[in-house]
Order: sequence, then C-alpha cells, then structure tokens
Amino acid sequence: MKLKLRNDAEYIIHNSIQAVLPDEAVIRALKNYNGSGGKTILVSVGKAAWQMAMAAKRVLEKVDKGIVITKYDHVKGDIEGVECYEAGHPVPDQNGFDATARALEMVKGLSERDTVIFLLSGGGSALFELPMITGDELADITKQLLSSGADIVEINTIRKRLSRVKGGRFALACAPAKVFCVVLSDIVGDPLDMIASGPACPDSSTCEDARRIVDKYKIRLSSEAAGLMDIETPKSLDNVETMITGSVRELCKAAAESCRKLGYETEILTDSLCCEARDAGKYLAEIAERYSKTGRKLAFVAGGETVVHLTGNGKGGRNQELALSAALEISRLERSVAVFSVGSDGTDGPTDAAGGYVDTDTLVELADKNIDIHKALANNDSYNALKTVGGLIVTGPTGTNVNDVAVVLID
Repeated sequence: MKLKLRNDAEYIIHNSIQAVLPDEAVIRALKNYNGSGGKTILVSVGKAAWQMAMAAKRVLEKVDKGIVITKYDHVKGDIEGVECYEAGHPVPDQNGFDATARALEMVKGLSERDTVIFLLSGGGSALFELPMITGDELADITKQLLSSGADIVEINTIRKRLSRVKGGRFALACAPAKVFCVVLSDIVGDPLDMIASGPACPDSSTCEDARRIVDKYKIRLSSEAAGLMDIETPKSLDNVETMITGSVRELCKAAAESCRKLGYETEILTDSLCCEARDAGKYLAEIAERYSKTGRKLAFVAGGETVVHLTGNGKGGRNQELALSAALEISRLERSVAVFSVGSDGTDGPTDAAGGYVDTDTLVELADKNIDIHKALANNDSYNALKTVGGLIVTGPTGTNVNDVAVVLID
C-alpha cells in the first residue's frame, strides 16, 4: 500500500507540473503580437526564463536582441540571437548584477516604435537586480529578511527600494518603447507589483510600508539603505501591457484532476496557503485524521507558498519542512495516509529536491535510522531526515514556477 501511495504521488506531481509548463501559455500570449514596425527586444527573467524565451522565439517573427537571466543550472542550451546568463537565487550575486546591467543596456535609447517583450517568472526578485547599494549589503539584507520569516510581499517591498529595476523602474528605463509583459505568477493572488518585485508595474507599496517592515523584523540597514526607504517608487506607467499566463490556481486544478483520475474523491482546500510550513503540515495532518475513518478514498489539495522561520542551521526547504511536520502527526493513524508537498519549479529552498513525501510509516522509519524528528525540525534539517528514509521528491528544474502544491492522500 505504501508503494502505491508513493506511485500515486509521483503521478500527481508529474501531471500537475506538466499542466503548468509555460510553453503553450507564452505561445498563446504572443500569437497575435505583430509589433509596431520597430525593434523587438526580448528580455526573459526568472526561474522559467529559458523555457519562456524558447517558446517566444518559436512564435515571434523576429527578435533583434535578446537576453535570458535565470538561476544556475537552468539554461538548457543556446538560443539563437539571445544571450543567456545564470545568476544567484535566492540571494542575488554579481553575475545577476552584470546580467541586469546588460539588459538595461539593451533597452537604452529605444524609440516609441520599438517593443520590449518582457517575460517574467518567479525568482526574478533575486535574479533581475542592479542595486543602489553594495552587493554585500543587499545580500545581507536579503538573508535577514529570508531568515526572519518575512513573507514574499514584505521581502519584495524592501527590495524594490534598493533596486534600479524593481518597482516599475525597468519599464521607465524602456520608455518611450512599449513593454509587453507576459507573467508566470508565483505569488498568491497574482499581485503584479509583487511578482519579481514588479519591474514593469506601478508599485502599490509605500515608503511607510517599507519602514514598517524594517521595524517589524528589526532589519539592520546602513544609512544609505535607510535613506532609500524614503524614496518613492513609480505609481503610474503608460507604456506597459501585461498578461498573466499561469498561477497556483491552475496548479491546484491540475493536481485535483490527477487525483480524480486515480480514483480519489478530491477537494481543493485552498490556493492561497500562506503560513509557517510546520503549521501547514499540522493542518494537513489534521485533515487526514478527520477523514481517515470514513472508509473512503480521499484526496485534499492545497496550493500557495509557506514560510520557514529559521531556528537551526540544517538543510531543507519549506515543502520538505511541511512534509516532515505532517509525518509527526499522521504516524498514529490506522489508515494508509500520505502527505507530500512540492515546489513547481523543481527546487525547494537551497536544495536539489523539489519537496518531500511522508506517510504513516515515516516516523518509525526515522526512528529506525536513529533520527529524532523533533531535533530535525528544530534544526530545520528536513532534507537530511527525509533523504535517509527516501522521502525526498527530486524532479530537477521544471521550467515553470507557479508556487507550491501540497496533497493529502487517504487510501
């Protein structure tokens, strides 16, 4: 029964991710694009940037210049006429700064007859960056925010004010050229000004918001960085048209459909899960406990993006921590139950895993390997704990990024 649940999980993961790959979505978005008689510049940024650029090249009649900026090991080959760069994520690095400077160089001096095709996916906040402070301080501020438990909206609110491209500033750099922005959303609710920190979108956050976040998490800033918190970002842009091509809603629907094909009665609990990863794991375990006595074959789907508050120095990611937390709660259930959670981009935190899988036997298996689950959670060491019992889900880079999906299976 355990093998069957794991096989079902692999089937659901594979089919869910296949359903939200950006290729067809980008082609649909660009199929009616005719340009305006001038140059066409292609700028593709994010974890799915290479895949999106490849799709765009297949449908666009011409690309005068192009650039891809994506995460390390995410470039899968050359694209004719397009410069491909890999850079740091989730912490920006010099390669990202240099690549962003190159993108700004490409769009400099354009006319109103020209168009910038701007393809944007998750991870752009770190990958598409040219800071107004030193790279070392930007890295330090980013690490402070990531380890504090700040959510993605709060993190991006701060990063916008430290950047030459975020918060609508990239679109200003393109003006008077038109910007046609195709977005693969990785933020719950699809707020355009927050996806990759909104390089081509008016910024709805304010200086007051930024100062509140700095105070809330006690973020250490230099006097230069603190001064940037008081400089307002663009509030209107008249040269941008935007189309959202994917979101976590589609990921949840695809997961639910895959569960139904396997014979599970399926319910989507939410597509806006946003809490501590451990709390999400406990919540899903409680759902499993509540329904495990019904005698029915059930599945429950939850999408969104949880956060991890670092208390240790172990290795893991939010999806792995969610799964490991659930393992603690479902171990006492009599029915065969599995909980798994994956990042649609194929990477969970700073690891090579997409997420984690646990079932009602996982706690015993960990104990047999002399692994204390409480200590592993306290040390944020979900990766090594799950690896020991074969609980890691490894997909490799998927070419998409539309948040995470977690599933409860009751067989």
